Amino acid sequence: MNIHEYQGKEILSSFGVRIQRGLVAHNAKEAVDAAKELTEQTGTGWHVIKAQVHAGGRGKGGGVKLAKNLKEVEEVAGNIIGMDLVTPQTSAEGKKVHQVLVAEDVYYPGDNEPEEYYMSVLLNRATGRNMIMYSTEGGVDIETVAEETPHLIFTEEIDPATGLMPFQARRIAFNLKLSGTAFKEMTKFVMSLYTAFDKSDSSLFEINPVLKTSDDKILAVDAKVTLDDNALFRHKDYAEMRDIREENQTEVEAGEVGLNFVNLDGNVGCMVNGAGLAMATMDLIKQAGGEPANFLDVGGTADAKRVEEAFRLILKDDKVEAILVNIFGGIVRCDRVAQGIVDAYKNMGDAVNVPIIVRLQGTNADIAKKLIDDSGFKIHSAVQFQEAADKVQEVLK
Repeated sequence: MNIHEYQGKEILSSFGVRIQRGLVAHNAKEAVDAAKELTEQTGTGWHVIKAQVHAGGRGKGGGVKLAKNLKEVEEVAGNIIGMDLVTPQTSAEGKKVHQVLVAEDVYYPGDNEPEEYYMSVLLNRATGRNMIMYSTEGGVDIETVAEETPHLIFTEEIDPATGLMPFQARRIAFNLKLSGTAFKEMTKFVMSLYTAFDKSDSSLFEINPVLKTSDDKILAVDAKVTLDDNALFRHKDYAEMRDIREENQTEVEAGEVGLNFVNLDGNVGCMVNGAGLAMATMDLIKQAGGEPANFLDVGGTADAKRVEEAFRLILKDDKVEAILVNIFGGIVRCDRVAQGIVDAYKNMGDAVNVPIIVRLQGTNADIAKKLIDDSGFKIHSAVQFQEAADKVQEVLK
């Protein structure tokens, strides 16, 4: 589950990680009030206005601005709230901004120049261990750094038996070329950051940038946090942070009716039972010259009501030109699935306006094929994978 920057910073702060402080505002007036309160709390004279959406690259899209007085705070917040923010990580339509974070200015002058670093905590799936990835090149796309200057990216793997050790935190500070107070601050920051990642059951913490201020404080200026959905039962307060406005509405609707659905950009909708078969079906669609429009796993049951809900979700996408149903009848009998498809088609009537190819394999597959063929509807039946692929190709042409 993705959360907003300000929510991620709340989690970090609760584990002792120093953050760039800020307050959330939902309109321009609230932004001015937040700026005044923030000045009283921190002494900051300038304020950074940050759009709160689930996407990176907000600054490139005009979603992060500096305001040097209260009038600018009001103007900038008013312009950002309500805008459709387009970033490298959003669709061409962008994401609507419902709120902003009014944050303190932490790039104040002092004895030293501020320095930016990159740091993330995540699972290394190759080794099955958590790791900290970090670089001296903060504030820029880490993908660019990896491509152009890979020697500037360091990793520190954590043994699950011991957790992050103090010598590892010191090694991170050393590789970031820190010394003195900044060195001690960074080791403390790293230890607290990993504790936050571990105790919050997160799957990703990305801090870009981690800032060394002009007076050698180390703090998180940004916070991209992804929580593990499977662990939310242990964190009821985190579960309440979910903002469904930031999610694909079809996926939200699918979750409410118990369907595993992921929206994609293709032209062939697919309805399958089982994640492995779903992945194979997507390959089948590509082989047939199409592009998968979604990942949809209906699970072990496929009665008329569930099939109808699946069809309605798929048909919400205007780009869908055909639907491929690929069901293996192991737990569920193929003839029951076939009857469910026929009943759903009958109930939906003219709402089904694209060809449907149905491949049913397993228990009572022959009876299922006869039910489909005798239905009188525009449903194409198939038995073999290749046959289904050929029929997809045929209807797309």
